[in-house]
Amino acid sequence: MKFSWERNLIVLWTGVFFCSMAYSISIPFLPIFLNTELGVEHHLEAWSGIAFGITFLASALISPYWGSLADKYGRKPMLIRSGFSLAALYLINYFVHDPYWFLVIRIFQGLLAGFVPASIALVATNTPEEKTGYALGIMSTAGATGSILGPLVGGLVSHYIGNREAFLFSSAIVLVSALVAVFLVKEQNFNRKAARSHVLDDLKHALSNRSFTILLTMVAISTFSVMILEPLITVYVLRMGVPKDTASLSSGIVFSAVGIATVIMAPRWGKIGRKIGYEKVLFIGLIGGGIGNMLQVLTTNYIGFGILRFGYGLFFAAVNPSINAMIVQTTESDFRGRAFSLNQSSSQIATMAGPIIGGLLGGWMPIRWIFVINGSALLLAALLFKSRNHGKASVAARHS
Repeated sequence: MKFSWERNLIVLWTGVFFCSMAYSISIPFLPIFLNTELGVEHHLEAWSGIAFGITFLASALISPYWGSLADKYGRKPMLIRSGFSLAALYLINYFVHDPYWFLVIRIFQGLLAGFVPASIALVATNTPEEKTGYALGIMSTAGATGSILGPLVGGLVSHYIGNREAFLFSSAIVLVSALVAVFLVKEQNFNRKAARSHVLDDLKHALSNRSFTILLTMVAISTFSVMILEPLITVYVLRMGVPKDTASLSSGIVFSAVGIATVIMAPRWGKIGRKIGYEKVLFIGLIGGGIGNMLQVLTTNYIGFGILRFGYGLFFAAVNPSINAMIVQTTESDFRGRAFSLNQSSSQIATMAGPIIGGLLGGWMPIRWIFVINGSALLLAALLFKSRNHGKASVAARHS
C-alpha cells in the first residue's frame, strides 16, 4: 500500500484524542473518588493536586529516555508500548481501595506514558516539509480536545455508571489507541542505523537556539496556567452550591466548555496565523486567555462560570497551534522530532507543577484569587513575548 501522510495524520489524531481523553476522564470526579472511595477526609485539595501532578512528574523525568529509545527503535514501538501499558494500569485503578496504592499506580502511569509525544514526533518526521506546520497544528487539537472533552465524558460516566467504572472506560479507549497503532500506523522515514541521540546533547542544542528556548518557556507557562486549575474546579463548583451527587457532571460540563471552544477556534486560529503570523496569534491568545481567566472571578454560579470558561477557551485555543507551528519554523528538520520531545517534557513539567501548586494554594487562599494570579501570569507572558519579538525585530532592522 502506498504511504499516505494524510492517513497517518487521521489515525494518529484519533489515537492521541482517545489517549488524552482517557487521562482527563478522571478530572471531574477524582477529588470525590479520593474522598468517598479511598477514604481521604483531610487535605483533599492537596491530595487531589498530588494525585494529578505526580503522574506528570514521573513522565517528565522518563520522557527523554523514551525519546532516545524512539530514535533507536522507532516511534511506532513506543506507541504500542505506551498504549498497552496504560490500558493495563487504568484497569488496575478499578481494583484499588487504598490512596497510597492509588498514588503508586499514578506514578507508573507517568513512567510508562509516551503515546502523545511519540505520535507528534512520528507526524513531524513522516509528513512532507511543506505540510508539517499544518499537520502539527491539527495534532495539537487532538490532545487539547481530548483532554478537555474528557471531563465531560468522565462526568457523564461517573454520574450514570460510577466512579470506578470510569476507569474501565479509560482502559477501553486507551486499548483502542494501542490497537490503532498496531494495525494502522505506518512509519516510513526511520533509519535504524542512525546513531542514538544523547539527552544532554539535545538539551545543549536546544539551549543554543534562543527562539526555541523562548517557545519552550511559553509552553511551560501556558500549560501551567491550565493545570493549576485542574484539581480546583470541581471543588469550586461544589462551593457554588452544586450538590455533591451531581458535582462531577456539572464540573465535567464546565471543563468541556473550553474543549468545545478549542474545537471551534483552533483550526481558525491556524488559518489566521498563516495570514498574519503565528507570533501575533500567540500574543492574542495569551492576552485573551489572561483577561478571560481574571473575568471568572466575577461569577457566582456554575452556569455563568461555564459561559466565561467558553469565552476564555475561544482565545486560549490560539496558543498551542501557534507554538507548534513556530517550533517547525525555528528548528532544523533533522532535529524536529527531538524538538517536539523536549516540547512535551516542558509541558509535562508544567503539568506536574500546576496541580500540586494549585492544590496547595486552594487550601491556603480562596480559589477565586487563583484565577487572578493565573490571568496575571498569562498577561505577563504575553508582554514578555511581545518585548522579545520587538527586540528581535530591532536587531534585524539594524543589520538590514
